[in-house]
Amino acid sequence: MLPEKTEILIVGAGIIGLAVARELVAQNCDDIVIIEKESKLGCHASGRNSGVLHAGIYYSPDSLKGKICLRGNFRMREYCKEKGLPVLEKGKVIVTRSEAELPVLKELYQRGTANGARLELIDEAQLADIEPNARTTGQALYSYDTAQVDPQAVLNCMEKDLINTGKVKIITNCLFEDLDGSSNAVTSSGKIKFSRFINAAGAHCDRVARAFGMGLNYRLIPFKGIYRKLKNTVPYSVNGNIYPVPDIRNPFLGVHFTRSINGDVDIGPTAIPAFGRENYGIFKGIDYEGLSIAFSDATLFFTNPKFRSVALSEPRKYIFSFFFRDAQKLVKHLSPEDIAPSSKVGIRAQLVDWNTKEMVMDFIVKRDGDAVHILNPVSPAFTCSMELAQKIVQEHFN
Repeated sequence: MLPEKTEILIVGAGIIGLAVARELVAQNCDDIVIIEKESKLGCHASGRNSGVLHAGIYYSPDSLKGKICLRGNFRMREYCKEKGLPVLEKGKVIVTRSEAELPVLKELYQRGTANGARLELIDEAQLADIEPNARTTGQALYSYDTAQVDPQAVLNCMEKDLINTGKVKIITNCLFEDLDGSSNAVTSSGKIKFSRFINAAGAHCDRVARAFGMGLNYRLIPFKGIYRKLKNTVPYSVNGNIYPVPDIRNPFLGVHFTRSINGDVDIGPTAIPAFGRENYGIFKGIDYEGLSIAFSDATLFFTNPKFRSVALSEPRKYIFSFFFRDAQKLVKHLSPEDIAPSSKVGIRAQLVDWNTKEMVMDFIVKRDGDAVHILNPVSPAFTCSMELAQKIVQEHFN
């Protein structure tokens, strides 16, 4: 039941909302309410992501992502080991599909090294020792610090930890609808008065921010990530992760191979422009906002060449032959019969700065009086969550 008031109200019980609550409890806050619009935790990005703990390879050293990713990786890994949750520590290889990608590979090495990651440029023989089925041209990049965890297990454990403190209430089936005055939130379960407010609403962070008059220059463009998986019966497999060299002008990493905690090898995701924040099916999840998103997509298509390249190439990956072609370039052995369908699908809720028509590449944390808004919490938000939470609490709650 929603209480009438609370000291701190957090909107969103995804990994960011839970991590911030955990950090606040560590700072002796004892009256925290988290509201979550779904009936359980993990229905969206926090529970649907691949579980990869990134090492900070892709991000500019002067970005927030670059500064906190590796520390977030280590903190999440430490938490999982402390709680007895599974951790797979097999690293990651980034392979080149042609000699033209070698300069970008070396740029990734420089970025990652600047961000503290343990990286090594390796040759084809070394690659074969780490990932026998991976294929590269000349060189590959090996990341020692990339790992995998079980996202849903992490969410469930953190939820239990917070409730057991007696200082945090998590109210599900409770949608933030609006702001009434400066310190009353209107929800689907009634009103709640707060002293401090944290917007950790994930794919709906921009909507919540607008209720405060914040983030008006941003629009959210969803991208759908669909997966397939490698059949368990094939005579070759993947030890950890096999990634391609990405187009670093865009925030997407390309179709790749990831061994999950349960032993399955996922292949994906795509980055297909979607028509809803929760458009997980072909039509499922498309609502009244679909036309607005389609208009925004069309605007970006004609004004942003980087978006246009994604919009032209990614939707073809609904077709198996195009998806297979991307995956096949990363490995020595793969046939269409080796790949099985997967129910796994996610949405990347990507913010676009509508003034410049550019996709936002970093996390954004905005404060407005007693309210803090965490915007663009896309990958590697799961990896960074604990470190990002500590930074937010240190800078805005002390």
